[in-house]
Amino acid sequence: MAAKTQGARSKEQAKKAGQAASSKQRAAKKQGARSKEQGASKAKPRKKAKSRSKPSKASKLTVAVTGPTGDIGVAALRALDGSSKVGKVVGMARRPFDPAAHGLSEKVVYQQGDVLDRSSVDALVAGADVVMHLAFIIVGDPDEAQRINVEGSRNVFEATVAAKAKRLVYTSSVAAYGFHPDNPQPLTEDVPTRGSESFYYSAHKAELEGVLDEVLAGSSVEAYVFRPCIVAGAGAITLIETMVGMLPLYGQLKLARRVLDQVPFLGPVLPDPGVDFQLVHTDDVATALLAAAEGAGEPGRYNLAGPGAMSVTRMSRELGWWSVPVPGGAVGALDEVLSKLPGTPAEAAWLTAFRLPVLMDTRRAREKLGWRPGWDALATLRETISGAREADVL
Repeated sequence: MAAKTQGARSKEQAKKAGQAASSKQRAAKKQGARSKEQGASKAKPRKKAKSRSKPSKASKLTVAVTGPTGDIGVAALRALDGSSKVGKVVGMARRPFDPAAHGLSEKVVYQQGDVLDRSSVDALVAGADVVMHLAFIIVGDPDEAQRINVEGSRNVFEATVAAKAKRLVYTSSVAAYGFHPDNPQPLTEDVPTRGSESFYYSAHKAELEGVLDEVLAGSSVEAYVFRPCIVAGAGAITLIETMVGMLPLYGQLKLARRVLDQVPFLGPVLPDPGVDFQLVHTDDVATALLAAAEGAGEPGRYNLAGPGAMSVTRMSRELGWWSVPVPGGAVGALDEVLSKLPGTPAEAAWLTAFRLPVLMDTRRAREKLGWRPGWDALATLRETISGAREADVL
């Protein structure tokens, strides 16, 4: 009995030993398979991750700029200079211009030329990916303005098409809408441009939008057209220069004369027709221009204006001047009289701009271009006044 039990135990132990051996063999096979898989995976070369390096020099944009020294020009050059997508910027102006004096890098170069000279314009845009047209007379002789603003701009538009540039970036103006009592408020980009014929700047801006469409029709050039309101800032003091230039004219208004007669040492007095206007900082305009140069959003027309609005009374207060309420009709009547008198200062033409409101809606630039102005009207005005004082305009 004992021997029998012993035999059963031996058989059971042998069976267990066999099962253990089988388990080890299976484990060894699995381990071998894993080793082969690992060896195979090691043998395969790994794919390198795609590099997010900056655009090569060859793929970067070359931007040609007219009017690089104006109210918008220097700010635009700074924005282009700081872009990693822009490899070279060529600024053309009639007078010598030193980019380094404005803190610009070596990729910004100066080229002497005149928009009225088609050969110099052709030389400027040759090989350019983007043409940015900023050259324009804001305040000056109407006859000279006609040649430079209209004829010069047509030269730039036609040369851009001939050079087969990718994009044309052009600064029009709120003035292109004209100063009309039946204009809707606020103005959107769908409102037709019908400049005020009595104000050459407004008439030229409206005319040129039609010229641009005519010249670019059938071409592959993408056109970004911006309509900024009054551009201001430390480097864009035309607003203050214009106000100072118009002070003697404002003295011709009866209400203003009455105030000055009563308080002769009062200081400068500005007539306030009660019309709000908008301001946009030159750096914010430059941001929009850069977005267009880089091909952001979609081509088309864009209004540009900073948050908030300004009035003559608020502006006078910031200047330390005085203001007197004047009916818009009185300003309009003075404007019409002065426009017929020989020898009237060029600034007189800007009286039209303060007769009627021309407030713009800027949603399209915000939504399509992602444009976010960093300066409101008051902050822009204060910096402009500071810049005017540094320049001894005030």
